[in-house]
Parts: sequence; C-alpha cells; structure tokens
Amino acid sequence: MEDLKVILLAIGLMAIIVVGLATQIIFKKNGKFPDTHIGSNKYLKSEGITCAQTADKIEQTKVRKELKFKQISLKESESQSFC
Repeated sequence: MEDLKVILLAIGLMAIIVVGLATQIIFKKNGKFPDTHIGSNKYLKSEGITCAQTADKIEQTKVRKELKFKQISLKESESQSFC
C-alpha cells in the first residue's frame, strides 16, 4: 500500500510539472518552445561563436575554394615511373 502512495505521489508531481510547463508556453508571447540552439542565439553570434556543424561547413567551403584540381597535372616522366 505504501508503494502505491509513492507511485501516485510521483505521478501527481509529474502532472503538476507538465501543467506548469504548458502554462508557461501558452502564456508566453509567441507560444513556442524556447530555441536553445547555439546558432539562433544573438549574443553568441555577435561574439562569433557558431555550432560545430556550422563551423565545419565553413571550413570545408574554405578548403574547397583553395583546391583547384584543374591545375594539377603530371609530367610525362613522372607518369611513366608509376607503370
């Protein structure tokens, strides 16, 4: 019987927490969940901080611009030594 009281108490507390979070979202100005992603934070953007995926994409585009595969050519003597 004591176990049932603990379980019901836990369910009751969880219900209060869920209702509290729901009312916060309902009465908030836009009614949306807060966006906690690094990329949408204005302060971090102003400091130049980005998320790891964005930083990786930026670095990959820099590397692609530096590589110019059309200018790579092998000399005839070098190509014959591989055979």
